[in-house]
Amino acid sequence: MANEHIGMEEEPEIIYIPDDEGNEEEFEVIMKFEVDGSDAKYMMVVPRESADEETDEVYAFRYEEDGEDLKLFMIEDDEEWAIVEETFNTLVDELDGRDE
Repeated sequence: MANEHIGMEEEPEIIYIPDDEGNEEEFEVIMKFEVDGSDAKYMMVVPRESADEETDEVYAFRYEEDGEDLKLFMIEDDEEWAIVEETFNTLVDELDGRDE
């Protein structure tokens, strides 16, 4: 059957990120991507408790994988943030079928 996966959802990837007080918060990874011309990897995450709401706040991190360990880095550079935002929006548009 060609459409075996219809109705079956892929298990979401969950990561835990400590807040300012050291409490681990649960986040769902909604997208991972690399930016052309760079070795940097990025992920977009949403808080797990609000993952089903339309008003999700999306967080972006640069990440590195070291075996089983995942290291997250805040994106603090405005130029890097602009590149990540543009890449994310382009990928979302492609997924929505609005490829220009």
